[in-house]
Amino acid sequence: MQRFTNPRDIFHGKGALEALKTFEGKKAVICVGGGSMKRFGFLDRAKSYLEEAGMEVKIFEGIEPDPSVETVMKGAAFMSEFEPDWIVAIGGGSPIDAAKAMWIKYEYPETTFEDMCKVFGLPKLRTKAHFCAVSSTSGTATEVTAFSIITDYEKGIKYPIADFEITPDVAIVDPELAETMPKKLVAHTGMDALTHAIEAYVSTARSAFTDADAIHAIEMIQSDLVDSYNEDMTARDNMHTAQCLAGIAFSSGLLGIVHSMAHKTGAAFADYGAHIIHGAANAMYLPKVIAFNAKDETAKKRYGVIADYMHLEGANDDEKVAALIEYLRGMNDQMNIPHCIKNYGADSYPTEQGFVPEEVFLERLPEIAANAILDACTGSNPRQPSQEEMEKLLKCCYYDTEVDF
Repeated sequence: MQRFTNPRDIFHGKGALEALKTFEGKKAVICVGGGSMKRFGFLDRAKSYLEEAGMEVKIFEGIEPDPSVETVMKGAAFMSEFEPDWIVAIGGGSPIDAAKAMWIKYEYPETTFEDMCKVFGLPKLRTKAHFCAVSSTSGTATEVTAFSIITDYEKGIKYPIADFEITPDVAIVDPELAETMPKKLVAHTGMDALTHAIEAYVSTARSAFTDADAIHAIEMIQSDLVDSYNEDMTARDNMHTAQCLAGIAFSSGLLGIVHSMAHKTGAAFADYGAHIIHGAANAMYLPKVIAFNAKDETAKKRYGVIADYMHLEGANDDEKVAALIEYLRGMNDQMNIPHCIKNYGADSYPTEQGFVPEEVFLERLPEIAANAILDACTGSNPRQPSQEEMEKLLKCCYYDTEVDF
């Protein structure tokens, strides 16, 4: 038996933020990140809409990119004091992911972070509050998913929380919010969305329900991502829908080792001055993982189907896989994303020598590979890597070398 779960309501299209006026409750807390939602007026609008609905509203702000365990605990304590019956998270993936974890701790104060990380092991939520997610970026789709990513900075590891309980009750997908994204963010979030759709389509947990969303998301992203990056606002609006469809696909169809590797390398070199931004990591690793997974015949056929929907050339599945890999690398070039960790600069742009020294990468490689294998996303990958294979694959992602194993 499989399960396909979505939010109860998805309000979408320009003006969808006004759906907050219809919410019923006494108190709402808004969780938000840096300054962009305040700067562009969306935070004030959300607050006024909730107040128009008759609620007392408080704001928990300053949630950092790659939110920490400490921030989650502070937010949960804030909620415990205020006692909201609605949690509204507005912004990119970080504030929404953080708010999901805060929600768990608010409802069950005795829960530890380790408890949260037990895959599909959460108790029933909604005993105290309902959850609404308002996305401002076109990539993570956390507004419709059963996942949250929280970083333990002491360990330098990003941990996925995975449970259908944290699927939001309401998702608001208003493209007006995404029109404010800077170009670099468009590129990274867009490649994150494309990775979601491709991994969901070849996942061992896929189904007819997830396939439909994944394929249409891939078609839309191929059509609109680069134009969105080049500031075509119609394409930007379309991408906001496409990333949501990709999220619907992977929330129930799950992901694979592109995400496992991205989770485990993202903060692994923070002591050298930077993070490998999640969407950029996915963009770099996806072509390598496709080459690795295509050694599995079922996966190869499904990559061939993706290539067909993208109208790529190829007389057989091997040629179609090669064309797909080449196309994805071309997208990275068009959006100024590097091809490998070695050339990943501290500002995320391609550079001759990136911020991760070779000797440091090699020293940390065995532990990173072991952690990637244990990641929640690995179990649904079409090909299960050994420790040796994962280390070799990560080396290919460092040096941009061919995957021939």
